[in-house]
Amino acid sequence: MKLPKLTAVIEKEGKWYVATCPELGVASQGRTDEEAEAMLQEAVELLLEEADEAEVRRRLDRGVKVKRLELVHA
Repeated sequence: MKLPKLTAVIEKEGKWYVATCPELGVASQGRTDEEAEAMLQEAVELLLEEADEAEVRRRLDRGVKVKRLELVHA
């Protein structure tokens, strides 16, 4: 199965950084943004190794779209 490009969204919440992959609905956290990103990458890789293709498709077909905003006024 060919995957679309996946996104990591990393936000600081208190003393922790929370990383999410909105396309797959996967999240993780870390004490630094780098650690949160590494933990998210590991979580996504584990999901892709363990889940069957139907589960991955279900997650990808939840209707989540991630697009870059093209702003006219900035």
